[in-house]
Amino acid sequence: MSDLTDRVSYLRGLAEGAKLDVTTSEGMLISKMLEVLDELAKDNDELHSQVDELSEYVDSIDDDLSEIEEDIYGEDEDEDDEEPDFDAEDEDDDRTVEYTCPYCGETMCFDVDRFDFDEDYLCPNCHKPLFPEEDEDGDDEE
Repeated sequence: MSDLTDRVSYLRGLAEGAKLDVTTSEGMLISKMLEVLDELAKDNDELHSQVDELSEYVDSIDDDLSEIEEDIYGEDEDEDDEEPDFDAEDEDDDRTVEYTCPYCGETMCFDVDRFDFDEDYLCPNCHKPLFPEEDEDGDDEE
């Protein structure tokens, strides 16, 4: 039982000790107010219980996550000073592809992440298709 529930019970005891007449408007008002306070106190107790339960659950999830982080990253997970293991320039280099035009020999680079396979790319030098479609016999179509 919470402090709020105890205080509402105390008020109810005072009202009963004062022998309020519930037939009068003041007595009825106080009686109804005490009923509302009782319901609020019960709801408050239930909410506190649920919050405590959720807090314990979150703590257990946090403990499990800490174990997983330790398994994945090792003991040094709190060191924010460390640099990443990769070089950003090397990563950018791996994301581009060089291609030579089959007609004029012009070499160009394509960003792999932005390449659209459905688009018909034309050579900026000779304006012919960079990736000519082949017919069923294996000959290039123009």
